[in-house]
Amino acid sequence: MTIFRVLSAVLIAAGAALVATAQAQGQPTPVPRTQFIQVMDTEFKQMDADKNGILTKKEIEDFQRSMSILVARQRNVALFQGLDKDKNGQLTPAEFGNLPMNVPPANPAPVLAQTDTNRDGQITAVEYRTGKLASFDRMDADKDGTVSVAEMKAFGLIK
Repeated sequence: MTIFRVLSAVLIAAGAALVATAQAQGQPTPVPRTQFIQVMDTEFKQMDADKNGILTKKEIEDFQRSMSILVARQRNVALFQGLDKDKNGQLTPAEFGNLPMNVPPANPAPVLAQTDTNRDGQITAVEYRTGKLASFDRMDADKDGTVSVAEMKAFGLIK
């Protein structure tokens, strides 16, 4: 990576930091060039671990990794503090039970697409069986009535 690309990445990061600061204050605010340069120079110095005035790919990666870890730790502390309702520094089973879960949204579309043969938005037992058996039959390449591990791999079900 050329020094130009590294500096461009730093400039973009500095600009993003200024925009984020302005947005965090509630309203966009003008950013004077002098302030932008100060932020840019500060970020460069933070990333330049060996203080030689040149950023290497490794220095940028190390800095980004350390910033990601810092943000993750701050999130973890905030999460713990939010769950610790009695503020005793420990989570009871009930407090831990309030831990938010990242549950993906339900998506019936693939099941409906595979099995709702008459496209009425409902699946009968016959439609379900027909759709699932059709998938089984597609996987059973040698048509011996058994889907082997090799056939599952070929179909992409397992690695």
